[in-house]
Amino acid sequence: MGYGPNLTDLFRQAASCVDRIVKGAKLAVLPIQRPAIFNLTINAKTAKALGLSMAPSLLSRADRIVQ
Repeated sequence: MGYGPNLTDLFRQAASCVDRIVKGAKLAVLPIQRPAIFNLTINAKTAKALGLSMAPSLLSRADRIVQ
């Protein structure tokens, strides 16, 4: 199971910062950006191999389930 930032969203934010820098913005005035979107991924195959059971409510909240 993993919970972390959405990498696609992070790359999009990074591209926005690079665009501002290329256009001449000073680094000191650029805002600090934090991840806004997070994903929950569950590896059901590994959980089954370890003999772990997952609650249905947890599985329903997962963004991605690896079979």
